[in-house]
Amino acid sequence: MIAAVFPFLVSMSFTPGPNNIMIASSGVNFGLRRTISHMLGITIGVALMLLLVGFGLAQAFVAVPFVHQILKVIAALYLIFFAWRIATAATMGAADRISRPLTVLQGAAFQGVNIKAWIIAVSGITTYTLVDASLPLQLCQIAALSSGIALASVLCWTLFGQWLRQFLNTAIGCAGLITRWPFC
Repeated sequence: MIAAVFPFLVSMSFTPGPNNIMIASSGVNFGLRRTISHMLGITIGVALMLLLVGFGLAQAFVAVPFVHQILKVIAALYLIFFAWRIATAATMGAADRISRPLTVLQGAAFQGVNIKAWIIAVSGITTYTLVDASLPLQLCQIAALSSGIALASVLCWTLFGQWLRQFLNTAIGCAGLITRWPFC
C-alpha cells in the first residue's frame, strides 16, 4: 500500500495548489525562518484532515461496503477533471501582501477550505485503502507518510519563494528573472 500511495502523495503535494502558492509567497515576503509556523500548520493540518476524513469514511465503508467502490470511481473522475483544469488554467494575478506569516493554527485550519487537500484526502483514502481490519493502520500510515511528504514539499516551496525574493527586491525585478530564466 505504501509503494502505491507514495507517488500519488508526492505528485499531489509538490504540484502547485493553494498551500504551495501561499507558502512560496510567505517565503518571498518573510523568508524561511518566519514561515516555519505556516509550514508546520500545513503539515499538521493535512495529516489531521486525512485521519478525520479517513475514519469518517471508514464508518461509511463498513456500514455500506459498495460506497468505497463508488467513491473510487468518483475520486478518479474528479482527479482527471482537476488535472484538466490545471492544464488549461489562466495565469494567476498578483496577490496582496500580508503583514505576517500564518500561524500553525491558521495553516492547519486552512486545510478545511483547501479543495486540493480535500481531493488528496478523499481520493487517497478511497483509492489506496482496503476495507478490512487493517483500515485504521492503513489510515495512520497514509497520514504519517503524507506528513513527511507535505513537510518536504512546503520546505521546497518556501525555499523557492525565498530564492525568488532576491529577484523581486531588486531594481530589475521580474523582468530580470524572466530574461535569466527562459522557461518562465
